Amino acid sequence: MIFKNYQFLYLIPVVLAAAALIKLIPAMAKKASLKISLKLPQTETLKAQLSVIIGYGGRLTAIILIIIALARPQEVSKSDIPPAKGVDIILCLDTSYSMAALDFNPNRLEAAKKAAVDFIKKRSNDRIGIVVFGETAVMTCPLTLDYPAISEFIDMIYLNMIDNKGTAIGDGIMTAINHIKESAAKSKIIILLTDGRSNAGIISDPVYAAKIAKTFDIKIYSIGTASKGKAQIPTGNPLNPIGYINEDLDEATLMELSAITDGKFFRAKNRKELKEIYSLIDSMEKTEFDIKIFSNYKDLYPYFLFPAIMLLLLVFLLEKTYFMRIP
Repeated sequence: MIFKNYQFLYLIPVVLAAAALIKLIPAMAKKASLKISLKLPQTETLKAQLSVIIGYGGRLTAIILIIIALARPQEVSKSDIPPAKGVDIILCLDTSYSMAALDFNPNRLEAAKKAAVDFIKKRSNDRIGIVVFGETAVMTCPLTLDYPAISEFIDMIYLNMIDNKGTAIGDGIMTAINHIKESAAKSKIIILLTDGRSNAGIISDPVYAAKIAKTFDIKIYSIGTASKGKAQIPTGNPLNPIGYINEDLDEATLMELSAITDGKFFRAKNRKELKEIYSLIDSMEKTEFDIKIFSNYKDLYPYFLFPAIMLLLLVFLLEKTYFMRIP
């Protein structure tokens, strides 16, 4: 609690001192007069004493309450105001057949989905969207602050979601650019995750898409998810359920498109490394905000003024009824 007009509080000791003097001076005068008076002092009745105590004490208490009310007591509640603009992030995820490889537990795609969900849980005040790509690219979740909904969209992503005939990295980047380029966010980033090389789509060269991203101040963090060498992969053939695929990650291109946009390339060879990469990107793309605090003030003077009025009214009624003196 604070007092907006705290200067009025200085009146309280003045009033208390004046009240003490008002009672002290008549008492001293009465004592002096008794010394020269031949009459015996009359003992006041209990009712008369209560009349003085309640009348005098009630008025004094009411005056103090009124002074406190004049000091304008206020209850202050404070809350943080979230920033209006954070970071806009597009998660651009490869869903092609090779993402079924088992070098990540349980496979590359499911490990990528889990890491993405964990990444989202660490964000606040940042809009996040999702693009998936195979032979073509599709925006599956527009930029939003609804993190539970984003997590649900990620959970619904599956292998060969678009098709299984190629990997259109360039199309994936351009689709993300089209949904983030007009953003007013302080920072705009695309997190591209793939295990292969661009071999399909309208934009055959993803470096060209990266140059477009650069013109809109969009960073690209590219993550290559593939272990070194061959990796096991389900074949769907009951007679030969597990096959092998060769490493086909185009590191050079991913490095180039990240360098063009002032982003960074990462290579994850297992699930643990993938999780660590997302944590690193999270720490690199934290926007610093000045903390804004909203203060709400609630006046409390009625809680002092109304009791003062009621107390004065009670004293008046008692003096005019129960404590009324008849000459």
